[in-house]
Amino acid sequence: MDDEQAGDQITVMVVDDHPMWRDAVARDLEGAGFTVVATADGVATAGRRAAAARPDVVLMDMQLPDGNGATATAAVLEVSPDSRVLVLSASSERDDVLDAVKAGASGYLVKSASVEELREAVRATAAGQAVFTPGLAGLVLGEYRRMSSAPADERGPTVPKLTERETEVLRFVAKGLSAKQIATKLSLSHRTVENHVQATLRKLQLANRVELTRYAIEQGLE
Repeated sequence: MDDEQAGDQITVMVVDDHPMWRDAVARDLEGAGFTVVATADGVATAGRRAAAARPDVVLMDMQLPDGNGATATAAVLEVSPDSRVLVLSASSERDDVLDAVKAGASGYLVKSASVEELREAVRATAAGQAVFTPGLAGLVLGEYRRMSSAPADERGPTVPKLTERETEVLRFVAKGLSAKQIATKLSLSHRTVENHVQATLRKLQLANRVELTRYAIEQGLE
């Protein structure tokens, strides 16, 4: 399947306050077969245009003139809850990454990523996977692991009991691996991995892989 065939079902909104960068990203995605349904230059415009366009994926910068990417992410998901937000930012600062994830972002990519990495990240995000620039997933997981070491009465609800294999699969899901990649790593069939994922979703009462990844991060799994 070529780029145009792979991207033509995915709608994207690009949020960035730099017109040249924003337009260049939009042109590249259009050229790869994605449908760019809107662009925005700030928090307010992102919310308005997401409400109208309901994009599958929102590419979100962290530095915006009227707020930050975390605020914009929350605003977008409030009016378009089925959208998935992938942060694309020059910043790899710990606080920016954590704030974005807490606001509901599905992943975080730095702008040093290659064009093909960006295209693949958009496809993966649209498919419900969590995508992080190498190193950033570990940063987030490490932070939540630190939080989970707090006294029991400060941690919140007890973690539901998962099997050893379900936990193993969940750790790979949290790192953004696809079911096929997880199957290869664990020498399992693709169907077996999907069964473990679905069983984990049912146990945790979660709807999809994005919620599953966020849960894993919050629990400090890796």
